[in-house]
Amino acid sequence: MNQQLSIIKTKIYDKRKLCISNFILEDESEDYDACRFLLNECVIISRNSKITPKKVGQFVTFWKRSSTGPIEPFNYTDNIDFFIVNVTYKDKFGQFVFPKSILLKKGILSTDKKEGKRAFRVYPSWDMPSSKQALKTQQWQLKYFYIINDKTNLEEVNALYS
Repeated sequence: MNQQLSIIKTKIYDKRKLCISNFILEDESEDYDACRFLLNECVIISRNSKITPKKVGQFVTFWKRSSTGPIEPFNYTDNIDFFIVNVTYKDKFGQFVFPKSILLKKGILSTDKKEGKRAFRVYPSWDMPSSKQALKTQQWQLKYFYIINDKTNLEEVNALYS
């Protein structure tokens, strides 16, 4: 388990009786500390985001290897309940908890009719994007975000995972 996820386990999951099991590291996206696990009965795909030098926000990849070899976006039919993105910047630390339904609505997951995205940007509350599109994206994303610190509202965390 990577350092960020280990901190989240101790500060958040253990306090809310959310148990990690069936933990698997994903070799292909190890630059993003990619892993999957069960959180109680929920199937989780987890990534750590990366800060890029020229754009506000943080970059994250969510893709899988197709049966024929190339990479492809995750599909809405994949057995996944939540996609989580752990974000840090200096002394700030947080987590996005995206349910499958919102990523479908936002065109990130593939369907029979439309291909999804292999990567996207996340905008934590401390980021101040200036473009209209980034601001719009941040608005919907913040509904699925919480800051991890000593004042984290654990009831809000529970609501994100339910």
